[in-house]
Amino acid sequence: MTQRIHRSIDSPLRSGLNREELWEADDKGLIKCWEVGRQRAARFPDLAQQCRAGELPVLGWKGGVSRSLKKPEKYGSLKYLAQWQGLRGEDLDVDLAQERALTCSQTGMVVTFTPDRAKYLNQTAEVES
Repeated sequence: MTQRIHRSIDSPLRSGLNREELWEADDKGLIKCWEVGRQRAARFPDLAQQCRAGELPVLGWKGGVSRSLKKPEKYGSLKYLAQWQGLRGEDLDVDLAQERALTCSQTGMVVTFTPDRAKYLNQTAEVES
């Protein structure tokens, strides 16, 4: 089994799948997150533009930043990364075994998207201002 999850942006959105197929299959829900990102891009073009500009806005998964924090780096979920790729109109391309660091063009924060849930669940929560 490959650890890399890839889908072309030209792939149609899936339908008729149950919860287990969406969230507990080999892709760990990343395809669904990416599809939600694609749908949100159509509904929220300003949000999609922020993502295309390299910003990491706050979304429903850990990984977004609304401001610079004292510590210039943090961890985020691969689900955030998948949704962000969908919002940008990109192919889904996430490796379930690798970390990937991105720098937010708005805040300068470095977010490392990781398959290790403990890394982003145990960090101090960002307080929205």
